[in-house]
Amino acid sequence: MKIDWAALGSVFGVSLVVTVALVALFTLGITGLSRRERTAAQGGSAVLAVTGAYACFAACAAAVAYGIYLIMA
Repeated sequence: MKIDWAALGSVFGVSLVVTVALVALFTLGITGLSRRERTAAQGGSAVLAVTGAYACFAACAAAVAYGIYLIMA
């Protein structure tokens, strides 16, 4: 039995980068929603923050859906 260490390292590296990016994207979405709450409490409008937050959540959902697609294919 021979293990391809280069391929294993590549899979580990890609999965680590994608995981960190997905968590960062979700965190940006949460931050955008909290800015909306803060701005609404001050009487302002945070349309850009809400739009960015929803875009982050949509990108997270797309990444999860793509991962499920890869597993099923």
